[in-house]
Amino acid sequence: MRDSRRHAGQKRACQEPGGGWSFLWPLAPAALALGCTANRADTGGAPDAATPSSMSGPNAPSARGASSVLTGNSGSSSPHVSGDGGAEGPAEGGAPSRSAPGSSEDAVTPQRRVCAVAAIGDSLTDARSGGGKFLETLRQRCPESRFDNYGKGGDMVNQMRRRFLRDVLGSHGVGDKPALTHVIVFGGVNDLYSDKTAFRTVPKIQADLSTMYAEARQRGARVVAMTVAPWGGFTRYYTEARGETTRQLNEWIRGRKEAGEVDQVVDAFALLSCGKAERLCPEYTPPFMDGLHFGTKGHEVLGQALYEAAFSECR
Repeated sequence: MRDSRRHAGQKRACQEPGGGWSFLWPLAPAALALGCTANRADTGGAPDAATPSSMSGPNAPSARGASSVLTGNSGSSSPHVSGDGGAEGPAEGGAPSRSAPGSSEDAVTPQRRVCAVAAIGDSLTDARSGGGKFLETLRQRCPESRFDNYGKGGDMVNQMRRRFLRDVLGSHGVGDKPALTHVIVFGGVNDLYSDKTAFRTVPKIQADLSTMYAEARQRGARVVAMTVAPWGGFTRYYTEARGETTRQLNEWIRGRKEAGEVDQVVDAFALLSCGKAERLCPEYTPPFMDGLHFGTKGHEVLGQALYEAAFSECR
């Protein structure tokens, strides 16, 4: 069993003091980190992700991928997903189907439906900085559904919260954008290592996350919360004290389903760590080398976990 004390992380794309973005590739990874650190000194925030020179990777998760570590009432098998799984409500065009009377499965069989999903996050979600590939896995599994990416490299969760109403909730149900059925919230690592420069504390992070969870559910969307991914390999900023605040935040996120604040929890920390609990699995990181960002294989593991936990009934 994986250590329950493991907790997570990520990094941010370089944001200039005026709000613009600078991508430092194709410099070496060490130069990328130094360039982002320079921006951080000016803005008071944490460094951002740089776009890698290559995002190639295997097309399928490794043997220790999501299917071996999923649980939930949706029929998966892992302790790292909490929730009842799948979309609820009848599919378009009718009521749920039942098995034939007298059969061994005289129970309601949920029909698949078209879903409209928004994911909000930082550079781990932002496609411009190599993130968000977990949404590609979901698009492949649910080709008729819509998965919109609202990741922004460098964001702390208070910045996500400020654009959540306008950019995410406010833009759906208008024009050609359908009302949201699901919202994925994936953030917190930038806050955790900006504790001294931006004065981000665990209670502040929790309050901002809770606001986004509540606003989405008030509009009828199901909320999928993700824990902070492992970031102990990001040694320039990781400390034992920050490791402890990461554990505190992740334990709180894991409890949001039971508290009735969210519909599912996907434990990115547990899914992406191995060996040293606070570090990303080495096979999940290429082409990134910073200990904060993960590559194609890591995103495939997350995408499969999300599908099994929340989107197996989306078509």
